Amino acid sequence: MTEPQPSQPHFQRAITLFDAIMLVTGSMIGSGIFIVSADIARKVGSSGWLLVVWLLTGVITMAGAISYGELASMFPKVGGQYVYLREAFGRLTAFLYGWTLFLVIQTGVIAAVAVAFAKFTGVLLPFFSVQNILFSVGSFDFSSVQLLAILLIVGITALNAQGVRTGKLIQNVLGSTKLIALGLLIVLGVALGMNSEAIAANFADLWSASRHAAPGVSAPTIPISGTTLVVAIGMAMTGSLFSSDSWNNIGFAGEEIQNPERTLVRSMAIGTAIVTALYILINVVYLLVLPINGSPEATTLAGRGIMYATDDRVATAVAESVLGRAGAYVMAVLIMLSTFGANNGIILSGARAYFAMAKDGLFFPGLARLNGAGVPSRALWAQCFWACLLCLSGKYGQLLDYVMFSVILFYVVTIIGIFVLRRTRPEAPRPYRAWGYPLVPGLYVLLASTFCIILLFAPDTAEFSRRGLGLMALGLPVYFLFGRRFGNRTA
Repeated sequence: MTEPQPSQPHFQRAITLFDAIMLVTGSMIGSGIFIVSADIARKVGSSGWLLVVWLLTGVITMAGAISYGELASMFPKVGGQYVYLREAFGRLTAFLYGWTLFLVIQTGVIAAVAVAFAKFTGVLLPFFSVQNILFSVGSFDFSSVQLLAILLIVGITALNAQGVRTGKLIQNVLGSTKLIALGLLIVLGVALGMNSEAIAANFADLWSASRHAAPGVSAPTIPISGTTLVVAIGMAMTGSLFSSDSWNNIGFAGEEIQNPERTLVRSMAIGTAIVTALYILINVVYLLVLPINGSPEATTLAGRGIMYATDDRVATAVAESVLGRAGAYVMAVLIMLSTFGANNGIILSGARAYFAMAKDGLFFPGLARLNGAGVPSRALWAQCFWACLLCLSGKYGQLLDYVMFSVILFYVVTIIGIFVLRRTRPEAPRPYRAWGYPLVPGLYVLLASTFCIILLFAPDTAEFSRRGLGLMALGLPVYFLFGRRFGNRTA
């Protein structure tokens, strides 16, 4: 009698619609919304243009999500965007995306969010500070912030290696917490924190745009208009688009989602709409509580304003203004939970793309294995290793410049894939068709492409954007190396 063969590890369809929405919102709401408005304020200089940056970001993000849903419903497979690009453009384009995802996009976001977690921990525990250098080797300094960021990444990776049910439980709890926290900050800011002087200063002149120096930099304030203003808005959107990113991560876990053809589309649309609305409202609250203009030398919250909030921590400055010093501590804790939850969702989802690449013979074969809990643990730990290295490579803002050019460029290519597949596979089943096609997907391609061009040529962002492009191009020889070595492997 033949002995029954033990079942092979496999993905478990454990993610419901609620879980998926929490993954979308939880991955999107990380550190950015609590920090980046300070830098945006310095780049555009007025409350009207600050809100325009966030509104434009919301339009671009929503247009991308409701267009992208067509591809998600057509190919609800593990690997998400990698799979969509493979089906629309072939293996080379898909590999370049996966390569860039591993080197820059996913791991860069993980590193940036982990660094933000460590910086907000410093509000409670001053030991964790970029000024607290633990050791130096030549010109390289290793700070307590980098140490905590690395420990966070390793810890979350270990949790997710235990199985998708563990990861989704963490995401549900922390995702709900951060939504409640943002809601409370909005309500309390309006009910208790409205500052008549700040309101008068912020809304008396909405449209006089100007550029202000970063903290620690001595430079005059420069009025801007016309093309210079357009470029400034584009550079400012680096932070707001980063804050609104990761809405697509749920697609990486396509084979772990219940009823994926419907759940993927609905979760991206609902989650993105919730986060977009909250982000615009929270920035209105910032403007109701603190003046947008300030001085880095000021010693009061109002004196520093939004653009010079200590370490750019606008949310904690607003909370402290409303509730006193205790409010800053409470907000710091909530932001730590938020960044923890964001990294949990991003770490959980990203490894699935590397798993799909490895199954296609385009990445290390060992990453195409599931552990006994049905998760790609080797891919998780490879992602962890590289993200930890990125924590050592640069500051928060530099990591954003590396990440966002590559992120948006591949979103543009992916959305173009909708047009390609409508032509090459007109009869393919489409459980969901992009709303407003071809206008809405076309609008996304136009606006997002403009953003990429600005980042590639603007003085403040060109260096890091071009480095990101260079790393992407480096994938070309790597692709042909992997293609020859693993070309006989099948998906």
